[in-house]
Amino acid sequence: MNLNDWQQEQERLDLIREKLRLRIIELEPEVEQLSVQAVDIRKRFWEEVTVNTSTEEDFEETFFTINQQTAVLSERERSHQRLLKQWKSMNRLLPSPYFGRIDFQEDDQGFSEQVYIGVSSFVDVDGINFLVYDWRTPIASLYYDYSPGEVSYETPGGPIAGTMKLKRQYQIRDGQLRNLFDSSVTIGDELLQQVLGKGADAQMKSIVSTIQKEQNAIIRNDKSRMLIVQGAAGSGKTSAALQRVAYLLYKHRARLKANQIVLFSPNPLFNSYVSTVLPELGEENMQQTTFQEYLENWLGISLHLEDPFDQLEYVLTEEATPGYASRMNGIEYKSSEVFLQALQSYALWLEREGMQFNKIQFRDRDLITAQQMKSQFYSYDASTRLVNRVVLLQEWLLRELAILERKEQEADWVQEELGYLDKDQYDEAFNVLHKEQGVFDFAEKYAKAYEMMRKKLRRDESDFDFGQQVEELLRRSIVKEYFEPLRQSIKQLLFIDMLGLYTQLFSEGAAYRQMTNAAEVPEHWPQICEQTKEKLSRLELFYEDATPCVYLKELIEGARTNTQVRHVFVDEGQDYSMFQYEYLKRLFPRASMTVLGDFGQAIFTQATNLQEADSPLIRLYGEADTSQFLLVRSYRSTREIVEFTKSLLPSGEGIVPFNRSGRKPLLLKASSNEERVERLAADLAALQTEGFASIAVITKTATESSAVYADLAALGCPSLRLITKETPTFEKGTLVIPAYLAKGVEFDAVLIYDASSQTYHRESERKLFYTACTRAMHRLILYTTGAWTPFIRAVDASLYEEELLY
Repeated sequence: MNLNDWQQEQERLDLIREKLRLRIIELEPEVEQLSVQAVDIRKRFWEEVTVNTSTEEDFEETFFTINQQTAVLSERERSHQRLLKQWKSMNRLLPSPYFGRIDFQEDDQGFSEQVYIGVSSFVDVDGINFLVYDWRTPIASLYYDYSPGEVSYETPGGPIAGTMKLKRQYQIRDGQLRNLFDSSVTIGDELLQQVLGKGADAQMKSIVSTIQKEQNAIIRNDKSRMLIVQGAAGSGKTSAALQRVAYLLYKHRARLKANQIVLFSPNPLFNSYVSTVLPELGEENMQQTTFQEYLENWLGISLHLEDPFDQLEYVLTEEATPGYASRMNGIEYKSSEVFLQALQSYALWLEREGMQFNKIQFRDRDLITAQQMKSQFYSYDASTRLVNRVVLLQEWLLRELAILERKEQEADWVQEELGYLDKDQYDEAFNVLHKEQGVFDFAEKYAKAYEMMRKKLRRDESDFDFGQQVEELLRRSIVKEYFEPLRQSIKQLLFIDMLGLYTQLFSEGAAYRQMTNAAEVPEHWPQICEQTKEKLSRLELFYEDATPCVYLKELIEGARTNTQVRHVFVDEGQDYSMFQYEYLKRLFPRASMTVLGDFGQAIFTQATNLQEADSPLIRLYGEADTSQFLLVRSYRSTREIVEFTKSLLPSGEGIVPFNRSGRKPLLLKASSNEERVERLAADLAALQTEGFASIAVITKTATESSAVYADLAALGCPSLRLITKETPTFEKGTLVIPAYLAKGVEFDAVLIYDASSQTYHRESERKLFYTACTRAMHRLILYTTGAWTPFIRAVDASLYEEELLY
């Protein structure tokens, strides 16, 4: 780049920043004025409205006045929000207005246009000339997808073809041009290298300037109902997904809102980790949740639900305990499509027999027995669907309850309750009764009429019918209040014994096959049944039972669907079962789905393979509506770390490291646990001195994390934090964390506390170990006091350094 080009670019940058500053200064009083107006209208809303309903004309005038005031307020608030968004967007652009430029000449045009690209658009004062184009605009896709030469891009009006004459990239910091270069590759590695070289932030940044061509295809895909993204650790899957959200919100801004997009993330900690990405891009945050939170919301407080991390702790630590093999078989079976089909067949069987109900009791008496409900349920036409029969039974129960409520008014306990009522309650009943009869004006006649009633009651109550009516009203009121919880329980379908119905499934083999039309039962079925029923008897639920239980509940009571949500994103998608995917599809029938994951990090037993050509996920929406993407280049870690970690996987040869060099992983063998902890503390101090702001000591389990944290804290390690599944937010610093909670998060340096064969020896633990190691960006250190895990022993010794501490 010659000096003249550099000078011209700096002059243009200065000009754009000056225009931004002037526009910001111009907008500030407008934003403030509209905000003040909106607040003032809210405060004085009813002062401007005269409420008069005396006549039909007065009522109509009042209605239109309120509507008019509401419209004025809405208009002010919309204008304020629009200008505020512009003002924030310009402030966001000011330090670095753009990161790229293309010179594009459309076919049959005699000139080329300079297209500068940034995180949002900026238009000149004429309202026509784009000084900066938003990275999500159609023309900006050329920057990510092409090198100079013949190019084309899609617009709502059709494709536009032409020639890219130039492709230039910039690094701008605080208004100063730090670096610029012309590039013929998709995105220059120089820029990405410098961005990644800075270290891990507390939140994942959006780095739109470094989007690769394959990521751009994911971001802008707007046709497929299902996107499956299989990507190596550190390949930018989640970053692409969040930028896809921003793109969709921008492109469909007239009809798509942030609350119509849901992200299912691996844990609440991860929600905090990504929480600033969309606001950084000028968009509102979508809905974020975990699948566990959703299940707990629908199962309510009646059952205690095991979470996936407790399930994983069991899988990792209880191998030697009785019943382990049957629990593992149960997890696999209950997560399968076969079990989902079994539940569907079970629902059909329940249309003929086997329904279970909870009796309705009142004051230790059975008002309506379970057998009465069952008889009524199966008295309906056999062709009536299960869900519809439940509705019919609910209506019958409410009618029966109304009859029983009237009979209950004559019960002795009601007379006893009358004796406890105070004067105010009698007064209220008296007032209500007179109003019902239309003969009592409370304001003028209450005191006189009440006194007359009291005197006559005392003189001859048997001749005073009005007093009897007051008592009847009070009896009705008392019984109605006591019966209200029963009515609510019927409306909430609590008369269905869902726990009993799910428990009934786990019967001996022949009965199970009859109920579910199953051809066979899984291995260890008697033990699986015993474990499941024992857990349910304590009102507890294994994690693998949660989705099937909710699904069965909906087969019986009716599906809960959300037709407002249009896009569902599932991160760490390999850790979801096909049962869960089927359920999500049913839950969000109008939504498209984007699944992101890495089968190399499939640490849960119920994993779904994302990378196979015949992945079961393809069947979810059909091959025609499904697009698969494979991201093989890993950007997170140095070349040395990637070469080491990909050797841990049998299929890791396809992972391509990014060309950023660093130290080889260091393997340290200590003679005792004390020596290991002391060296660990020393290494933490050294890394902090080097300036690494984000360091993680990663253990296999939460139990091990707690022990290591205590050991390091006893040695006085500063600023140490223990991360558990309850930790609400992610903050950079020095952390002790279990491997499964570190998924999706990156750190400047990672220290694997125990990489021994004693800790990681089963083949099922290989991917957990790989996941832990791939969290490191710049430095990876592994410790042991015994033999190394077989996963390391199989790695070429040239890919790491080894040191004995004794």
